[in-house]
Amino acid sequence: MLLSAAVSLDGRLDGTGPRRLLLSGPEDLDRVDEVRAGADAILVGAGTLRRDNPRLLIRSAARRAARVARGLPPHPLRITVTASGDLDPSLHLWHEGGDRLVFTVDAVADQLSRRLAGLADVVGTGPSLDWDRVLDECGDRGVRRLMVEGGGLVHTQFMSRDLADELHLAVAPVLVGEAGAPAFLAPAPYPGADRASRMRLLGTARVGDVVLLRYAPKERT
Repeated sequence: MLLSAAVSLDGRLDGTGPRRLLLSGPEDLDRVDEVRAGADAILVGAGTLRRDNPRLLIRSAARRAARVARGLPPHPLRITVTASGDLDPSLHLWHEGGDRLVFTVDAVADQLSRRLAGLADVVGTGPSLDWDRVLDECGDRGVRRLMVEGGGLVHTQFMSRDLADELHLAVAPVLVGEAGAPAFLAPAPYPGADRASRMRLLGTARVGDVVLLRYAPKERT
């Protein structure tokens, strides 16, 4: 499982204004497109869908064709998670690309399934969002390579549960400087937060005007 995010120098995913703060440059956006093309599924939280209205598609026609040549659909499965069920059927995600999957709590699953009928499969995971159930269901659907693109609350859930195999951080030469701006990670009981362990640096690269940092969150045995 890969966690991917673009962050400012002060660790923010976005500003507080009404328009999205674009941290990645064209070179890094192309890199992300390449990583997406190698994934079986892309997961984002409902907050990211509501704020950014992303399509989560493979932009490159050559990469889409290469996926099809390998017997894969042109675009990965797109997944979101929501506890509230507050998802607008007019969002771009539901109307472009291939299959879509939504995980939610049982209390709103039926209502959300009716709202998104014909647009996405909706799966209830119990009285709360059960991340083990989410991952089990993804595995049952053939997802072996999951790319998690945010937002901060979702990244926090995966990191605090020690579920990530790799972390990609594209650090942009930008200072947001706003106290209310969304952070990459929220305070949580992270594994190794007592400094008993360190992440392992897998590599660094300059991508346009951003620096890509690749980490393994823990040693794999």
